Amino acid sequence: MAENGTPEGAAEAPQQPQVQMNILGQFIRDMSFENVMAQKGAGGEVQPDVNVQVNLDAKKRAAENQFEVMTKLTVESKNKEGGEVLFVLEIEYVGVFNIQGVPDEQLHPFLLIECPRMTFPFLRRIVSDVTRDGGFPPLNLDNIDFVAIYRNELARRQAETQPQQ
Repeated sequence: MAENGTPEGAAEAPQQPQVQMNILGQFIRDMSFENVMAQKGAGGEVQPDVNVQVNLDAKKRAAENQFEVMTKLTVESKNKEGGEVLFVLEIEYVGVFNIQGVPDEQLHPFLLIECPRMTFPFLRRIVSDVTRDGGFPPLNLDNIDFVAIYRNELARRQAETQPQQ
């Protein structure tokens, strides 16, 4: 055995670069909360039905190894009985990341899966606070499966490129 623990004559496995991800900053790029129920002067008992849509986007920044990853949520709450809109919340939440050691072929999924996972707890808190401050019970979002969103988007894009029959 050699001093480093590898058998004599055996080649050492090539070192994979160490993946490093740092959140350099995060911020709300755009946000809108529309309390439709208050605007209409409606009140009384309502049974909310909440629909959440998630869109993701990532782009390279001018600085080396820096990326912006945006999570856009559109939250619409309607009354289950009459279907009238109670509130609409739209928010674009951005994280600025320094990422090193991720191979180019894995960078796209890394940006759209791992980065939103890191910023999601902060976004969840903002949604909870805004809905509570808007006069509704705080909306505590369930965890979002960013892997499923990524796979669905890939399947949708692939279906778009397939020739129509």
